[in-house]
Amino acid sequence: MPVGTRFEWHAHRAHQLAWSPEGVLVVLTESGHSHVLPPSRALWIPAGTVHETRASGAAVLRSVYLEPRRCPIQWDTPTPVAVSPLLGELIHHLDDRELGANERSRAEAVLFDLLLPLRIATIDVRPPSDPRARDVAEALLADPADARTLHEWGRAVGASSRTLARAFLGDTGLSFGRWRTLVRLQASLPYLAKQMPVSAVARRVGYRTTSAYVAAFRAHTGVTPGRYFQLPTRMSLPHGPASAIPVEDLTEPVH
Repeated sequence: MPVGTRFEWHAHRAHQLAWSPEGVLVVLTESGHSHVLPPSRALWIPAGTVHETRASGAAVLRSVYLEPRRCPIQWDTPTPVAVSPLLGELIHHLDDRELGANERSRAEAVLFDLLLPLRIATIDVRPPSDPRARDVAEALLADPADARTLHEWGRAVGASSRTLARAFLGDTGLSFGRWRTLVRLQASLPYLAKQMPVSAVARRVGYRTTSAYVAAFRAHTGVTPGRYFQLPTRMSLPHGPASAIPVEDLTEPVH
């Protein structure tokens, strides 16, 4: 997938396991979730899930499609999974369209045993619906490091800062400051996935200090930026419906 490649919003009748052995993928869902996938991570996308797939830089996409009626996994929401070397080889194997039915069935059985759901906090950003607030949101999504205040944004879009503040809170459930914090944290994920130094990532998304970025990231996800994409140790988890582990905001993220 060349830089900038995008598969527009679509859905599949089969379950999909999407993985990039080279480069970083970003998968968006209609619910507002954004999943960043370095080579150590794949995404289980249930049948019927409307999503969009993008390449963050140059990337290689490998997908396995699995018939729901033959699948023992019951995850009903997109679920990230850890990719071990063996799982990566199986994905390559199952991506072969010439694979025979019996061989595919045996390989799928092993694949199901290897899928390890990751219990991680996602960073999701819901845009406001108010037209003027949406103009501000789109500008910040394009450039998260833009440091203009809400008053300055108001002058740019023809609204008072109070009007914009009410629009962000009413449409997203978040204050403008907290919403912008999530935009910056979400924007930082592709850089972290590419193993860019944390200090450089912090500056890239608009933080004046690395410590402020790390504090905001840890407050939202429960882990430091450097640990977010680490491959976890092997653990036994059920193939039943995946439920997100709640992550409490312990402190107000740094704006």
